[in-house]
Amino acid sequence: MNLTTENILLIGSLLLFISIIVGKTSYKFGVPTLILFLAIGMLAGSDGIGGIRFDDPKLAQFIGIVSLNFILFSGGLDTNFKAIKPILKEGLVLSTLGVFLTAATLGVFVWFVTDFTIYESLLLGSIVSSTDAAAVFSILRSKNLALKTNLRPTLELESGSNDPMAYVLTLACLSLVINQDQSVFTMVLMFFQQMILGGIAGFAFGKLSKIIINRIKLGFEGLYPVLVIALMFITFSATDFVGGNGFLAIYICAVYLGNQDLIHKSTILKMFDGIAWLMQIVLFLTLGLLVFPSHIIPYMGIGLLISVFLILVARPAAVFISLIFFKMKMRRRFYISWVGLRGAVPIVFATYPLLAGIDKANMIFNIVFFISVTSVLIQGTTLSLFAKWLNVALLEEVKPIAENDRYILNLPKSAMEEILIPPNSFAVDKRIIDLHFPKSAFIVMIKRNDKFVRPGGSTVIEANDTLVLLLDNEDSLSDVNEILNQALIG
Repeated sequence: MNLTTENILLIGSLLLFISIIVGKTSYKFGVPTLILFLAIGMLAGSDGIGGIRFDDPKLAQFIGIVSLNFILFSGGLDTNFKAIKPILKEGLVLSTLGVFLTAATLGVFVWFVTDFTIYESLLLGSIVSSTDAAAVFSILRSKNLALKTNLRPTLELESGSNDPMAYVLTLACLSLVINQDQSVFTMVLMFFQQMILGGIAGFAFGKLSKIIINRIKLGFEGLYPVLVIALMFITFSATDFVGGNGFLAIYICAVYLGNQDLIHKSTILKMFDGIAWLMQIVLFLTLGLLVFPSHIIPYMGIGLLISVFLILVARPAAVFISLIFFKMKMRRRFYISWVGLRGAVPIVFATYPLLAGIDKANMIFNIVFFISVTSVLIQGTTLSLFAKWLNVALLEEVKPIAENDRYILNLPKSAMEEILIPPNSFAVDKRIIDLHFPKSAFIVMIKRNDKFVRPGGSTVIEANDTLVLLLDNEDSLSDVNEILNQALIG
């Protein structure tokens, strides 16, 4: 079946509906949902029962890049800086040195066991060198699994920030494959240019985006998430235009925004969480449609060999070497080694050789696809088993609630307080967003001239307003009054 304007919406919506329903039921059987999305795409494709012909790597790459923008940005928004600060060094080393060591180790192995050139082998290693945050945490959530101490923030930071490194390595190795007389030194310069410009642009756009979001008056709450989407794509495309790493820029921008006071922040976080799930489903369905299962069968043997080496040798070696100078229990190192799932990102990166037209592009794509599938099936189905075996899983009754989860869920508070704003208060004529209220206190209502005003981040406090506050149970009344006095009096 050929996709046309008339049937694309019907087919797309049916595939999306089936994916959601099948994904929900798969939780009970421990099958990773993202694999099922991929399988549905394959069944609907040319070699499947659906017979949909889709053989457009350029369109698939475009869909992949757009999807990765949303997935990385959503992951950044949900990253609490206080949680990752204690393990910032470990996470950054894993997402840079760890990715490089994984690519190099696997590349050398591929060079020995195949007829690939060294550059082609390193290209394949670079493509599958990063872990997939979407795959890791969709499985952790589906199994309702929480991890001890700072293990989850470590995995979250690594998974969310290592795609830019893999992207740079992929582009560098692809350039060397196409132009084998090109200097390696040129690739080193490109690496530093991409990472430095990406980092600077991400932080700069983050600060600029905060100012725009909090200062612009749109009038409708629903427009603020749309504004953030526009800022996200501007950050990515502008950074890429000047030669920086767009993926790194949007992740840093999102982490910065996620830890700032923003107008309608709860709405923005909820919307991006939903869109990130949609993009994951669309991405895996698209890649499933792009793949021809009959083309993978000839490479299953070599694909399995490379995948096993990646899981049991390359990834553990990279993790242990990267963390050699950090104090960390051995069982945590083993678990980090095991949580190295490859998902949709490597498959998207594998479209770059296809579009470049190199000789072994199809072979690389099919091997990468097989590696991603086997990684999620082997490691994804055993994450909870290994967590319990290594004693790094938390019991159900002691699972902590993340700070951003607390913000989104609007958990009920145990104490209520009413604060009268006098005419000489610092808070008068100030917006709520500018008062920087602590997250332990929520303004749920404002009494003004015998009327009730529903508060929002852009609501301006007036003299003689009475703020109705809900407070966290961990704060004593005296502590809350002290915090509120500081916030209101300055």
